[in-house]
Amino acid sequence: MRRFALCLLISGSLVACATPRPVLYPNAELRRAGREQAERDVEECLALAQQDVGGGGSRAGKRVAARTATGAATGAAVGAAVGRSAARGAAGGAAGGATHSVLSSLLHPRRNQPDPVFRNYVDRCLSERGYDVIGWRTR
Repeated sequence: MRRFALCLLISGSLVACATPRPVLYPNAELRRAGREQAERDVEECLALAQQDVGGGGSRAGKRVAARTATGAATGAAVGAAVGRSAARGAAGGAAGGATHSVLSSLLHPRRNQPDPVFRNYVDRCLSERGYDVIGWRTR
């Protein structure tokens, strides 16, 4: 059971890292503001988009979390059915299923793209602050 809890904790951390963020072109505004201020501006635009148009930014993370939970449940059922000890089999299967789901999400980043309306909102918010968004990528 400890392995399962540890796997879920690690999965949650990976989901947070898998959320795409805007990439800024190093224009005059970025040079003037500096990376730290630009990061604060990105965070503020992401928060505004979440507030004004809702869920788009976290949709990718929610999908990964849902797939992870489904993978863990499926793995637990299979592990319990085929393992010598139902509890051990379930725990091992859950850990394997969750790990598979998270890794497949990380290896297929297109699945993790934010909602287009959310993305456009953030792009426009940053543009109005003088930044040029050249794309989105996971960290």
